[in-house]
Amino acid sequence: MMAMNRRCWIVGAGAALAAPGAAPAARAAEGKAVYDYIFLDLEAPKGTPPTRPYAERVKARLPAIEAAGGEVLGLFTPQIGWTARQAALLVRWPENARPRESEIQALSAGSGVRAAQRSRLTPTLRPNDAARPEPGGIHVHRWFVVETGDVPEFLQLSGQGWTDFERKFDARIFGLFAAERSAADTREGVQRILLITRYGDHGVWEKSRDPSTEAMAAFRRRSEITRDTWNDSTLLVPIGT
Repeated sequence: MMAMNRRCWIVGAGAALAAPGAAPAARAAEGKAVYDYIFLDLEAPKGTPPTRPYAERVKARLPAIEAAGGEVLGLFTPQIGWTARQAALLVRWPENARPRESEIQALSAGSGVRAAQRSRLTPTLRPNDAARPEPGGIHVHRWFVVETGDVPEFLQLSGQGWTDFERKFDARIFGLFAAERSAADTREGVQRILLITRYGDHGVWEKSRDPSTEAMAAFRRRSEITRDTWNDSTLLVPIGT
């Protein structure tokens, strides 16, 4: 299994497919769904996009995943930030779905998968249990590292900024997730948070950084309480029903 870069390591907090750590921050979204975010390093025959054979593998497993209560929300492929071999799969599950672990293991190993890192996610302000990522545009995945005591303010500022942000730009927040805390997170007193936002295109992403908007006032304060952050833009490959 190949070594992953720093960004990938932080996403999994060095845990890869290890046992879960402490519980994530309290959720605020309605419903009881939980999520798996599998960050992948793929390989494929020369001349074949690495994500294509993997997408076919996921489609072949859909009956088993759906029988287990799971829902594949999409495969995200690289635009800016990730290498050509990297991708991420997002899967939603009912809370306490028993076959979840075996299905995630099957999606995280086997032909075409060089390495995989799993983050167990709990939704906060969004999404609700029926939401799906909207096709088209780009989907930006942004990770934040926040001290645990600042998480309530971080969530409040996020929700506060979204109203103006979504009104002014061709952009929509799909989800804001708390990652299950690893032993390293617990030692450092931090919470990892994943934000997935759909933008009409990269031009909209740039325009949305306009410092004069009401949204940016909230986001500036959010930045002040963020210990670390990084983001990547992706394309959504819809898989499943």
